[in-house]
Amino acid sequence: MAGAFEYRSETAAALMTPGAAMLGNEGECFECGHRHRAGDRCIAFRYQPEYFERVFADAGVASRRHASFPAARIEPSRALAPYVAAASTGVTTAANMAWDELALTLAARVVRIVDGTSAPGDKPLPPGALARVVETLRWIEEAPEAEMGLDRLALRARLSPYHFLRTFERATGATPHQYVLRARLRAAAQRLADAPDKIVEVALDCGFADLSNFNRAFRAEFGMAPRGYRRHWQG
Repeated sequence: MAGAFEYRSETAAALMTPGAAMLGNEGECFECGHRHRAGDRCIAFRYQPEYFERVFADAGVASRRHASFPAARIEPSRALAPYVAAASTGVTTAANMAWDELALTLAARVVRIVDGTSAPGDKPLPPGALARVVETLRWIEEAPEAEMGLDRLALRARLSPYHFLRTFERATGATPHQYVLRARLRAAAQRLADAPDKIVEVALDCGFADLSNFNRAFRAEFGMAPRGYRRHWQG
């Protein structure tokens, strides 16, 4: 939901950012590192092994002998965005969330995404480069509506635009533009769910230049228009 932290399991290692899904396997040890900042917020779903085996089979992924993941995470994506937004809104607004339904549909989506995926082959980023990316993520999270062009982000990270782009994408699984856009859309979704502000005000306050662009981006990310999203959460 917020923040960034390093995650390492027996399978792989990855940087966890808002919108990503952290994957764990039965019986595997793991550790999370918070060297760069505090205040990370996550929502965890824990499944019994037999239950998750059934989800694999029901989702059409019955070819695996065991329901296990070959990677440490799924990067933030449109496929997961609706679940992230729903879970975040359910926590912060105390909405009447059907958590059992969300847990089941999320599990089914995850197994479809990872089906056939092989473990990533990239070497871990050097600690110094990773620290610069995490510092940039904190800056984006504090003010996602601010001007966040590639040159400005790279300058803040003290890297050339080329090296910053490559390092950021390796660390987060998204380009800087994609990451900033999703941060703005998450902020907008939260405002729509718990505030009475006009939709155009929400769009402009969250960094979008005009309402039509905001409407298109919101629908593409969450599968519904801003007005419909507000009705869903506010009744």
